[in-house]
Amino acid sequence: MAAAPPSYCFVAFPPRAKDGLVVFGKNSARPRDEVQEVVYFSAADHEPESKVECTYISIDQVPRTYAIMISRPAWLWGAEMGANEHGVCIANEAINTREPAAEIEALLGMDLVRLGLERGETAKEALDVIVSLLEEHGQGGNYFEDANSCHSFQSAYLIVDRDEAWVLETIGKYWAAEKVTEGVRCICSQLSLTTKMDAEHPELRSYAQSQGWWTGEGEFNFSEVFSPVEDHLDCGAGKDSLEKQEESITVQTMMNTLRDKASGVCIDSEFFLTTASGVSVLPQNRSSPCIHYFTGTPDPSRSIFKPFIFVDDVKLVPKTQSPCFGDDDPAKKEPRFQEKPDRRHELYKAHEWARAIIESDQQGRKLRSTMLELEKQGLEAMEEILTSSEPLDPAEVGDLFYDCVDTEIKFFK
Repeated sequence: MAAAPPSYCFVAFPPRAKDGLVVFGKNSARPRDEVQEVVYFSAADHEPESKVECTYISIDQVPRTYAIMISRPAWLWGAEMGANEHGVCIANEAINTREPAAEIEALLGMDLVRLGLERGETAKEALDVIVSLLEEHGQGGNYFEDANSCHSFQSAYLIVDRDEAWVLETIGKYWAAEKVTEGVRCICSQLSLTTKMDAEHPELRSYAQSQGWWTGEGEFNFSEVFSPVEDHLDCGAGKDSLEKQEESITVQTMMNTLRDKASGVCIDSEFFLTTASGVSVLPQNRSSPCIHYFTGTPDPSRSIFKPFIFVDDVKLVPKTQSPCFGDDDPAKKEPRFQEKPDRRHELYKAHEWARAIIESDQQGRKLRSTMLELEKQGLEAMEEILTSSEPLDPAEVGDLFYDCVDTEIKFFK
C-alpha cells in the first residue's frame, strides 16, 4: 500500500464564520475499500469496576458516558470523527513524527476520539481525558485492516466546542496543545504546533533533550523538534483552501471545501479515498441546538450531508450500520485480519451505483444536481431551526437522520 495521503479537518470561529456559529469539518482519507459506518450511542450508566473493550485493549469504564454520534471504520471500536450531546466535536489525524509509532497493540488514536467524546463535557475536558488515557495506556497498533503489514501512526486531534478549540499533537505518551478561539484553523497529517503551546506534557522538553532532538537552548519549536527529518507530505494547498475564502464561512462553505479535489482536501487516488465526511455547526448562543452532518458514504463530492441533532429520543439508523460479526470478526481474532468480511451497510450499497455513474454522462450530472437539491432542502430546514425564536421540539427531530437516510436510499433505488 502506498503512503497515506493527507487527511484534513477544519474549524472556523466568528466573525470569520457567519452568524455567531462555530463551523467544524473533517474528511477521512482511508483505504479505498474500507467502509465507514455512522452510529449513535445513547448516554449510559456503568457498573463500578466495569471495563470497556476498545479496538485492541480493555480499559476501566467510567460511571457515566455521554450520548455520541460517530463516523468510524466499520472494523474498529473508536471513531474518525464525531460529536457528543454537549456540543463537543473531535476528529483525529494519523501523523508521522521523528519517533516511530508503536506497533504493539494499545489505544488507537481513533479509540481516543471516542473516549474523549464519551467522557468530555467541554473541549478542554475531552483533551484532559485523552492525554490522561495516553499516559496510562499508550497508543499503538495497526490503523488499517491489513494482515500483511502493520501501519502504525502517532495522532493529532482537533477538539472543538461552542467556545474554543484545542489542537492536540502527540508523540507516544508525550504531547502539546494549543487553544484556538478565533479565525480558521486546519490540521492535516503532519505536526503544526510551533512555539505557541498552551498546555504540554510535563516531561516533553526533557524527553526531546534526552533524544538529542533539542539542545535545551533557545525557543522550543514543537514541529521543528519532533517532525521527521524527511517530511514529504504537502498539506499547503488544502490548508489554505478555507482560509482563502473571502466571504463569511457557512456550513455550505465547509461542505464545498471538503468536496474540493483540486486542493487535495478530497482524496480519490489509486489506494485511498475520502471514505466519509462530517460537518458540525455549533452556535455560540446556547439556546440554539448544535447540528451535525454526516455522509456515511465515500467521496463527499458524490455524497449527501445529512443532519443530526441530539435529543432524548433518537431513532436508531440500522441502514448506516455495518453487519456485526461478534467474536467471529477477523479484527477481533488473533492473528488479526486473516479475512476481510463484507462490511457494507445498506446506505453504502445503495450509494455505490451513484458513485459509479455520477462522473459519467448527462444522467450522472442530473443525478448529482438532484442529490445536491436533496441536501439543500435539509440545509434550509436546519437554517430555520437555527434562526427560530421557538424552542426546539425534540419530537420533530428525533428521527431526522433516519428520515434523511431513508429518503436517500429510496432516491438511489
